[in-house]
Amino acid sequence: MTKPKETYKPANLSESLIITVRFSETDPLGIVWHGNYIKYFEDGREAFGRKFGISYLDVEREGYATPIVKSVCEHKKMVRYGERLRIETHYIPSNVAKLIFQYFIYNEANDLVCTGETVQVFTSLKDNSLSLYKPTFYEEWEKKITSNR
Repeated sequence: MTKPKETYKPANLSESLIITVRFSETDPLGIVWHGNYIKYFEDGREAFGRKFGISYLDVEREGYATPIVKSVCEHKKMVRYGERLRIETHYIPSNVAKLIFQYFIYNEANDLVCTGETVQVFTSLKDNSLSLYKPTFYEEWEKKITSNR
């Protein structure tokens, strides 16, 4: 009897990206070094931002930065040099001025190898102040993106 694969059904606003593990991302045993998963999450966020019009450059044009204030990474299975991975990045809606993303990384066998979450806030590029309310451009983006779904 085989064990069923672990699957998740997070939010429906998502983007997938395929990467190949590079030699420089591994330790001396050829296993992906744990800190690189955070970089994989960033790759996923950048792909999501390009697809849905909320990239770092889009946010910067509006006068904001989105620093990460929380990151969670749970390793499920090791990954080696040369493996191809699918990074799924899911946007999680929030009632507050935050960007929340969940990540699910799968190998070619569709095994879940890593999960994670990041939380980003909005800060003004002008004075580095924290935005306590959703910036207008972000509220407009949310309305546009949810009306297209």
